[in-house]
Amino acid sequence: MYDKNLLQSNGDSKNCEIPIGRYFVSDRIPIFGDALEMWIFTTFATSKTVNIMPRKKKPFSKDTKFAELLTDDRRLLQLLPRFGIGLGFGDRNVDQVCQMNQVNTDLFLMICEIYSDNNYKPGQNELQHIDMGDLLSYLKASHQYYLDERFPHIEEHLQRIIKACGQKYGPMLSHFYDEYKQEVMRHIKYYEEEVVFPYIEALLNGKRTDSYKIDEFEHNHTNIQDTLDDMMNILLKYLPGDILPKERIEISYDIMELSDDLNRHSIIEERILIPNVESLENTQP
Repeated sequence: MYDKNLLQSNGDSKNCEIPIGRYFVSDRIPIFGDALEMWIFTTFATSKTVNIMPRKKKPFSKDTKFAELLTDDRRLLQLLPRFGIGLGFGDRNVDQVCQMNQVNTDLFLMICEIYSDNNYKPGQNELQHIDMGDLLSYLKASHQYYLDERFPHIEEHLQRIIKACGQKYGPMLSHFYDEYKQEVMRHIKYYEEEVVFPYIEALLNGKRTDSYKIDEFEHNHTNIQDTLDDMMNILLKYLPGDILPKERIEISYDIMELSDDLNRHSIIEERILIPNVESLENTQP
């Protein structure tokens, strides 16, 4: 058995903080019953290799060792394929690795900061060093990652849960997931890639149109959090406890990670893409 004294709660078993080396499971992670409490203990408190909430001490720089950047925040690993950066970079720093892979170092560091620091917002001087073509390539690679890798992975596991649920919960869970996925696809595939990105590429080629402006983009950023919350409530709260509990926990974690990644994606667009496009619009006749 595990030692509940290691769960440091404030008199409330639903919220706890478990120290794991320099990383923490924060009180924002809810505990749903003894089974999940046991899973959190065995998964996290017994392993110092798990990085859930990295506490980054200082901003990354061009001289930061590339390996240190990744160990400071494990979420940055998922960015490497989107930039076309492979492993085996040795003891090189960020600037050296980016140059080897023909990646804009300023853009790479800027996106790393957005993933690692919720409050980070690049200034106008920093934005001037960003190549819009490189940014669009990164955003398109992210879309491909979501649609070709993350959603199929989640669907494969979710279908097993839906099948095990039977008619009482299965169709409802399937409905909320389909609604969530379709809303994401409508935005990134049919709006961004068919409307927004072609507009930006035309601007970069000196072709201006009055039929669209980038300020419309902000109004089309949809809020799908309610649908996600409904789906997570079914998975964590309402399904009987004996329906594939381990797989439900794993897929819930995958969905929350995807949701966080999509949120960072939106922040990149809001804090890097939109200001740069506005500058393009203002400088062209």
